[in-house]
Amino acid sequence: QVQLVESGGGLVQAGGSLRLSCAASGGTFSSYGMAWFRQAPGKEREFVAASSWSGSYTNYADSVKGRFTISRDNAKKTVYLQMNSLKPEDTAVYYCAADSHNYIGSRIDEYDYWGQGTQVTVSS
Repeated sequence: QVQLVESGGGLVQAGGSLRLSCAASGGTFSSYGMAWFRQAPGKEREFVAASSWSGSYTNYADSVKGRFTISRDNAKKTVYLQMNSLKPEDTAVYYCAADSHNYIGSRIDEYDYWGQGTQVTVSS
């Protein structure tokens, strides 16, 4: 069993930056792909970004491309989401997910493990 714990959420002004972290433990997950999803009130959970565990492949939603960067530190078993130029529409609960098949896709059902989420609120 893999456990994922997100941290780093909070309140930030529009145009500001925030870095989310997701720490993984409890399994042989070094080969897993990792992703970030988010869910705003009244909306479906949506894909944000994904990375192969090696970091050689990344995938971004068009809405965040150029503003967000996914990265990882395999020694720390941690994946990050650096969020710059934040907008009010980025406000959501952000979830970390792990993909045992390393598909690194945008579909929720491709991921095997999920964290509990961390709230990001961007004020206008």
